Formats: sequence, C-alpha cells, structure tokens
Amino acid sequence: MVAMGKWTMRSGLVRLVCVMGLFAGGMLAAASVRGETLADALISAYKHSNILDQNRALLRAADEDVATAVSAMRPVLQWVVNSGYARTQMTSGLAASLSLSGEVVLFDFGRNQVGVDIAKETVLATRESLVSVEQNILLDAVDAYFSVRRALENVAINQNSVRVIGETLRATQDQFEVGEVTRTDVALAEAQLASARAGLASAQGQLATARELYKATTGHYPGPLAVAPRVPALPASLDAARALAQRNHPGIRQAQRQVTISELQITAAALARKPSLKATVSAGLNDGGAETASVGLSMSQTIYAGGRLSAAHRKAIAGRDASRANLLQTAVQIAQGVGDSWANIEVFRAQINATQQQIRAATVAYKGVQEEAKLGARTTLDVLNAEQSLLDAQASRIDAEAQLQVAIYSLLSAMGLLTVSHLNLGIPTYDPAAYYEAVKSAPATSVQGKSLDRVLQAIGK
Repeated sequence: MVAMGKWTMRSGLVRLVCVMGLFAGGMLAAASVRGETLADALISAYKHSNILDQNRALLRAADEDVATAVSAMRPVLQWVVNSGYARTQMTSGLAASLSLSGEVVLFDFGRNQVGVDIAKETVLATRESLVSVEQNILLDAVDAYFSVRRALENVAINQNSVRVIGETLRATQDQFEVGEVTRTDVALAEAQLASARAGLASAQGQLATARELYKATTGHYPGPLAVAPRVPALPASLDAARALAQRNHPGIRQAQRQVTISELQITAAALARKPSLKATVSAGLNDGGAETASVGLSMSQTIYAGGRLSAAHRKAIAGRDASRANLLQTAVQIAQGVGDSWANIEVFRAQINATQQQIRAATVAYKGVQEEAKLGARTTLDVLNAEQSLLDAQASRIDAEAQLQVAIYSLLSAMGLLTVSHLNLGIPTYDPAAYYEAVKSAPATSVQGKSLDRVLQAIGK
C-alpha cells in the first residue's frame, strides 16, 4: 500500500512534464499558423497612436509658421472703405471713399529672412521631436507585447501547479484513509493547493492587466502570440553603442536645432534695432467721382522703446546659453540611457543563465525528494516545497527572458534606432516633408495642401 501511494505522487510529476510539453507544443503550433508577431504589434501601435497623430498635427502647424514668416517678405494689399460726416466753413455733409492700398518692405537688414530661418529650424526640430515620440510608442508596444507573453506563460505554469498539487492532495487523502500519513500531511497539501490557486488568480489578474495595456497601445486585444522573434543586431561594445546614439538620437538632433534657433533669435533681436524701408502705393475713388493715387517711400527706426529692445536682446542671449546647456545635458542623459540599457541586457542574460541552472538543480532536487519520500525520509511538505522551488525558478526565467527582450529594444531606442524604417516593418510611413513642401512658399491656396488634407482625413489622421 505504501509503494502504491508513493507511485501516485511520482506519477504527478510525470503528468506535469507531459502537460507542460503538450501545452508548449500546442502554443508553438498555434503561433506558427496564426500567431500575432511583435512586428504586428509594432505596426498596429504605429497606425493607431493618437499621440503620433497629435504630434504630426503640431508639425504641420510648425510648417505653417514657415509660410507665415515668408509672407512677411511679400506685399500686403488691402481695400478700405471710409464713410463719415464732415463739416467745414464752406460745406458740410456725408462723405465716402473707396481705396486700394499696398505696402511692401524693401529693406530691413535681413530681419524678415532671419524670421524665415528660425521657422525652418523650428520645423526641423519638431521633426526630431516626432521621431522621439515614434520611438516611445514603439517601445511601449514592445513592453506591452512581452508583458502579455510573460503573463500567458505565468498563467500556464500556475494552472499546471494547481493541477499537479490537486493530484498530490488526492493521493495524500488516499494515503490518509489507509493510515499511511497523518491528518497534518493532508492539511499541508490543502494549504499548498490554496496557495497555488491564489497564485493562479494573481497570474490571471496580471494577464488581464497586460491585455488592457496591449489594447491601449495597439488598438486591439491580443490574439495568440507567436514565438519571440530573433533579437536585432546590437553594437559590439558599449562605446560603439554610445557613439551611434550621439549621432542618431533624435533628442540630440533636436537639441542641436534648438541651439541654432537660439543663435538666430539673438541675431533677430539685434536686427530689431535697425531701420526698415517700405514702399506704399494707393488708389482711391470718393463719392464725388474724383480719383486719387499716391506712391511713397518711408523709412523708420526705433530710437527708444523704454528698454524693450535691450531686454529682448539679453533674453535671447540667455536663451542661447540655456539651449547650449540643454544640448550638453541631453547628450549626458542619452549616454546614461545607453549605459543603463547595456547593463540591463548583461544582467538579464546572467539571470537567464542562472535560472536555467536553478531549474536543472530544482528538478534534480524534486526528483530526489520524491525518491526519499518513498523511503519515509521525506514528508509531503518536503515534496511540495521542492515542487514550489521548481515552479518559482521557471517563473523567474520567464520574467528574465521578457525583461531581456524589452532591454534590447530599450537599447535601440537609446541609440535612436527604434523606428519603423530602421526595423524594416514594411509599411507606408508618415512623410514629415510632404505637408511642408506644399505650404513652404506660402501659397494663397495650396492644391497640394488640400490634397494632403483629404488623404489624412481619409485615413483618420
């Protein structure tokens, strides 16, 4: 009777291994046929991100600032209708006139051109900001994808744990009925089963949370997931990764553009003190039928403005100093981010190796405790504890593998390479220059701009 009871406990481990093997095989088979890949998640996140849409609209607004700056260099035409009551010593009565006037800046020492240059640099800086947003969106998708994978695997492990411990409890109850074990052994098995069920409920809750995160990131709930993809190629060393980041990261390029903008703003503040030459022309008709016309030149320069021009110049210099400091600090932060991601990759790889050894050792220990339990040298609690150690090691490996994947893509983001084009996702991407090319010359009516607006509205952007 004792041998039969111990054999029942041993068969639980066999069933555990078989069930886990069948589950893994079923998951792989399903993934190979219809599994959702990481690339699918990245594409969905790119297409459905409201934050990307928001920043694309901000970029188009910056494009229009270029058109506004260009328009300041062109003539301004306007019509004016005047009507009023006039009284003199000779006559009195109502009078009206209609006139058309125009004004153009002939020479302003390049002040308006500097304004155009500032607007263009702002567009380029905003484009880099859009790339940074794209990287954040894609990294969120990576995190959401592997969070779901990790949660699914943890649920599977906990389901197997509940199943096997339930079988152990039934075997222990059978042994108790024939007097082979005590009531304490049964209570220990019951407590372990309750703990396993609590762990399963927690894992299922984490899966529900991960699914909601996935939907918020990609626009839909996850289906069956494919196996983890092959990791992208990484630089050979930390120094090489940092060098790539300094050249490619949109944050650094944006900060560089901001330095250029601040230097141009100093020039603009200095030019505000210079005179400007304008030409004016007007033609009109009064209510008596008399025609009027005039042409003239005017030159003006601000001599005193209460200190406003000096304050604006000093403010521009302070802004330049701030933008230079921001560039240096951005470079420091990006280098730190590369180092952090690189270190995390090394840590998680070491954790995976350690947990694999832990799993092998825990498996051997579990089998040994079972064999010793047959001889009466171990109790039911010892067997359950050994089994729990094995399950904990398996869960640790799942976590480390998911965190390694996220750390690898975090390194790509830190280097400025986590973009749709660099990842070769094979989908049409938003062209940040298309709208700019349509409006940069400040046309009164832009056929290209209207066409682009229709396309954006058609795709829901």
